Amino acid sequence: MKKFLPAAAFWTMCGTAAADGVPQTAIELYVDTATRQIFAEPGPGRQRLGRFVQASDQVAPAAVAAAPQTAVAPQGAPVIATPANASMKSKAWYEKIGIRGYVQLRYNHELGEDAKDLKSPGDRFIGREQGFGIRRARVVISGDVTDNMSIYIQPDLASMPSGSSTTHFAQLRDAYADLWLDKEKTWRIRAGQSKIPYGWEDLQSSQNRIALDRADALNSGVRDERDLGVFAYWSPTVAKERFAYLTKSGLKGSGDYGVVGFGVYNGQGANRPDRNDQLHSVVHFSYPFKFANGQFLEVGADAYTGRYKVTTGSATIDGRTFTPSVDAPEAGSEDRRVAAHVVYYPQPFGFQAEWTVGKGPELDVARRTVRTKSLRGGYAQVMYKFDGGYGSLMPYAKWQTYRGAAKFDTNAPRMEVDELEAGVEWQPSNAVELAVAWANMRRTDVSAAPYRRIDGQLLRVQLQVNY
Repeated sequence: MKKFLPAAAFWTMCGTAAADGVPQTAIELYVDTATRQIFAEPGPGRQRLGRFVQASDQVAPAAVAAAPQTAVAPQGAPVIATPANASMKSKAWYEKIGIRGYVQLRYNHELGEDAKDLKSPGDRFIGREQGFGIRRARVVISGDVTDNMSIYIQPDLASMPSGSSTTHFAQLRDAYADLWLDKEKTWRIRAGQSKIPYGWEDLQSSQNRIALDRADALNSGVRDERDLGVFAYWSPTVAKERFAYLTKSGLKGSGDYGVVGFGVYNGQGANRPDRNDQLHSVVHFSYPFKFANGQFLEVGADAYTGRYKVTTGSATIDGRTFTPSVDAPEAGSEDRRVAAHVVYYPQPFGFQAEWTVGKGPELDVARRTVRTKSLRGGYAQVMYKFDGGYGSLMPYAKWQTYRGAAKFDTNAPRMEVDELEAGVEWQPSNAVELAVAWANMRRTDVSAAPYRRIDGQLLRVQLQVNY
């Protein structure tokens, strides 16, 4: 396992080793330019600091008394003044908690009159009489409470509850604890409301995703990508380091959800209680391979099964008004899917694709009932990463399709999606991202009967600020 130290503790220990007077072997150290972590071996994105003497675990009292208050750092590195025994003091849990987040400001412009009737589950600001909108305003509170437990809490301050005409409500997205089961932190139990490990793009943060919205085929399986449950994840050390690098290096990784993951959850979606006393179960596999030339390739598969209880209501279709019945009103409808993914990270050319098949509840208009029917769909995306003095520039193109139900909408209407999107993301610094995209959409409006299929084109702009 590669070792790293906070900068202040690192310089203090270097000074302590020199004062100790015990001969030590000099080692090469490198700093990750993105995360500022210190490593003992070279790697992508790491800058050489120089050769240093490793600190001893025990420091003689005389050496402590004689140690200077300021350690000498290599040329070009910051000099940090710290007490000689600062590294021996452990931080209180509240000193280990960090706060970060991001805000996304969007503007959608319909190209043509027909496009004004477009609706998409991924963006509520698509449609008539829309202007600027704050798509997300996230605040993340996270950190290690103890050596074997960490917390993660994330509210969204720009939510819009169903049926509301106003925006910018605060709503919980994540609230969970990770309980580490071994010293190497390869096994952990995650309990609370968190992302369900189904679908690679669903696990990828919207802060990192290049396309403005997730593909409907995968995203239609889990509302808001999250639910209440308990999960177990296993990641060997080498995989943990690769997952972290792929996220922090700007290569658009999805994060560490384990090489293997499995668990149980309610199944009704985020911020909603269970309705049938029957849990969903999920299993997840994903591994990031690294080639000799430094190229990363991630492949994996996921599956879930359970019973979902559909919400029904009055609908008027073809001149007939009815409220559909449900084939299994008490237990809920059969709901199961499998999916596979492949991600060739943009170094500089990249490619990713996912596909899912399964069965789930869907409105049968002819029979006026909601019954279990098959579904299928997925997406493919290509991108290219340019890095230079202007920052990072990443053009992309994405195609998606879906034939299946929108089970979270009233009556679980059938959803037909064929969409092509092309755009470019420019990141001049770590704090600012600007994305411009054109989309040709052909999709069903599942928000209300008669569930019409609408074709149209959009010009979309998003400004994201990270803090």
